[in-house]
Amino acid sequence: MSNIVKRILSSIVLIPLAFYFILYGSYMLIFFTIICFVIACYEWHTMTKKKPYKIYGFIFLIISFYTFYDLSVDIIGLFFVFIICVSTDIGGYVFGKIFNGPKLTKISPNKTYAGAIGGYFFSLISLIIISSYIDYPFLTIQFFITFILISTVSQIGDIIISYFKRKSNIKNSGKIIPGHGGLLDRIDGMIFSFPFYFLIDLTGYLKI
Repeated sequence: MSNIVKRILSSIVLIPLAFYFILYGSYMLIFFTIICFVIACYEWHTMTKKKPYKIYGFIFLIISFYTFYDLSVDIIGLFFVFIICVSTDIGGYVFGKIFNGPKLTKISPNKTYAGAIGGYFFSLISLIIISSYIDYPFLTIQFFITFILISTVSQIGDIIISYFKRKSNIKNSGKIIPGHGGLLDRIDGMIFSFPFYFLIDLTGYLKI
């Protein structure tokens, strides 16, 4: 089975499952958050081993997962951040495979400018389609700026995790998700985007 087919099948299973826990909330969301946190910490521990910066990664993961759970009271905001991150990842992968082209950075050799553009494009189209169904006012300056910022942070998060994987001489953070590798390979953009949106939520200036 090709890698792209595995990625598609994994996404078909995992995305609805994540939506279920987010929408259901309560103890189910706590359980989901704890399980993902433990797996992410284990993968980070395995990836960094005796690296001096290991502890900072654990602290960051605690902050990241806390902001995710705290934002669960804002279902619309949490849902849209999730959609932006997933769509950005898919768009980057698809456009990168189709158009290839100049590399975005040496830190992550597989990232291309075409992939970055595809990430923005896919996430914007996804939000527009979803917004039309839930009657949400997406055609605002605040919405557009927030979307651009979150998609950008998601892509930067992807690059940062790729940097640490390269320092550890590994391709994937784990093998738990077919076609993706580890959990951190799947949520690398999200663990940066949720804290970022949490800060946006605190200021109240830019919100989805």
